Amino acid sequence: MSCQCILLLLLVAGAAAVEVQRPRGVSLSKRQFYEDGKPFTCLDGSKTIPFDRVNDDYCDCQDASDEPGTAACPNGNFHCTNAGFRPVFIPSSRVNDGICDCCDTTDEYNSGAICQNTCKELGYKERESLLKLAEITKEGFLLKQQLIQEAMRGAKLEEVRSGKGDLETKVEALRTVKEAAEQPEREAKERHLKAWEDQKAAIRMEKDKARMVQVFLELDEDSDGFVSLADLLSHPELDPDSDGLFTEAEAQGLLGGLDRVDTFGFESVWNNIKDKYASLQPSVAPGEAPQEEVPEPASDNDSETYPEDDVPEEEEEEEDEDDDDYEEDYKVDGFTLSCKRKCVGTQKARDEFNEAEKALREVDDQIRNIEKEISFDFGTESEFTYMYNQCYEMPTSEYVYKLCPFNRVTQKPKFGGSETSLGSWGKWAGPEDNIYSVMKYEHGTGCWQGPNRATTVSLICGTETAVTSTSEPSRCEYLMEFTTPAACPEPPSPDSLYPPVHTEL
Repeated sequence: MSCQCILLLLLVAGAAAVEVQRPRGVSLSKRQFYEDGKPFTCLDGSKTIPFDRVNDDYCDCQDASDEPGTAACPNGNFHCTNAGFRPVFIPSSRVNDGICDCCDTTDEYNSGAICQNTCKELGYKERESLLKLAEITKEGFLLKQQLIQEAMRGAKLEEVRSGKGDLETKVEALRTVKEAAEQPEREAKERHLKAWEDQKAAIRMEKDKARMVQVFLELDEDSDGFVSLADLLSHPELDPDSDGLFTEAEAQGLLGGLDRVDTFGFESVWNNIKDKYASLQPSVAPGEAPQEEVPEPASDNDSETYPEDDVPEEEEEEEDEDDDDYEEDYKVDGFTLSCKRKCVGTQKARDEFNEAEKALREVDDQIRNIEKEISFDFGTESEFTYMYNQCYEMPTSEYVYKLCPFNRVTQKPKFGGSETSLGSWGKWAGPEDNIYSVMKYEHGTGCWQGPNRATTVSLICGTETAVTSTSEPSRCEYLMEFTTPAACPEPPSPDSLYPPVHTEL
């Protein structure tokens, strides 16, 4: 019911009553068709009869229009004037049936039923109710205006985009500062890596030489200072082609075409056999600790650091005599480096850049969220924007229903159990003249051997935002009533609410 109709009804009790003569059961809007003393033509045009046959308790017209005030026609309707309340139509079969259907008792004029006219009381109660509804509508509409002002979606997006441009400029400037500050650090790290690699190479070379000397002594079984063909042939694993037959010619090939070599000539032989040679002696003597492998450099996840002795002397910097400078160890990519106080500036530049880059990522996320948000239809003036990313619950004796506008509707057992989808956001589904009065949520969890669940949400004007009722009128089809200020219409102007009104009598 519109506000105009509501407030029009409020004026009925105080309006001047003017009696308009017409046959019993005829509404004021059809009075023109019933003129006393003139023949009556059925409203469907099928027949014309004398006027004295109107309400004679005999049905002459097929459309029952000649018996508006009796029960003669099974398809007739009786008009209750109900002065002081609301006029209504009732089936003619209820006329003079002993039950008062009209609050003004006019339907029981000849039944002998004892009825009281309750129209004024009913009208008073309805007017009280309608006054409250009018106040709610007025207050709700004011809240709706606030919601519209708060929406401001387009301006919000442009503001964030503008801020992103400033942040991008700041990030690039800080990136330049950071990279310049990190340059000495990168160079120091490269020097450390090179020194460490050189040290490892030297250690490996020394170990290889020691191993070569050991193998020479093992092969020189007669201790004559030479390794001969016979010495090599005693080690079949040195067969170059691994065919199971180690010949003198193959052994001589390993010796560089010679019959034997001394310690100096053995170096080239060692390069040919070291990958295959198997010592016949125990590699670790009793009581001797095994030889340690060359340690690997610290990785990104390794907490070990280089020993100070590993750093070449030329890399050590002289201490600055300035009291503000001091040595400080810090870790970069798993390597611990030392630097003066200027390293604090490097870390500061890095931190500032990281903070700006993080802020830029957050702005990008914010823009994506806003762009997703404005893709929804939030009403003609964005009045429904405030519901986005919100959820509203309503508990019943068995379930807790949750409505998340523009997202989903769910149902969860009150005393434990999984959540069931009653539909995801589909579309606005109100009538053409008020499309934003109904929401449709579709493609919910499928019912057992039935359709997917779906929910229709009716939006009602109210000062609070809440789910007020839920029902399942048919299997897997749910109905909800949802109050919100965004659904409140604009109240009519006072001048349009006070036309002259006459009570039907």
